Amino acid sequence: QVQLVESGGGLVQAGGSLRLSCVASGRTFSTYAMGWFRQAPGKEREFVAFIRWSEYYADSVKGRFTISRDNAKNMVYLQMNSLKPKDTAVYYCAATRVVGSPVTSQREYASWGQGTQVTVSS
Repeated sequence: QVQLVESGGGLVQAGGSLRLSCVASGRTFSTYAMGWFRQAPGKEREFVAFIRWSEYYADSVKGRFTISRDNAKNMVYLQMNSLKPKDTAVYYCAATRVVGSPVTSQREYASWGQGTQVTVSS
């Protein structure tokens, strides 16, 4: 399994942007598909974005968020634009070797980061 560490969260006004980063340990990063999830206070953790050879997004972020990866750097990113207060949550990156695309169920992910807080003020 890989170890994952997120960064880049913070406080931003509605309409602003943030870029989350996630660095993975190990030499096998390129063999994993990666996902971003988020959990708002009092809510279940939900799928946000997925990347393997292509990208896939939750409807709630489509057109505003972009997931990307740099296998040479063992990094995955989540560029978040046009942020809304309802995007406020702890954001997690996760890694999976489950075959198929997209993988949107958190149960299919074996490795998780510790999370980074994103707060969007109105």
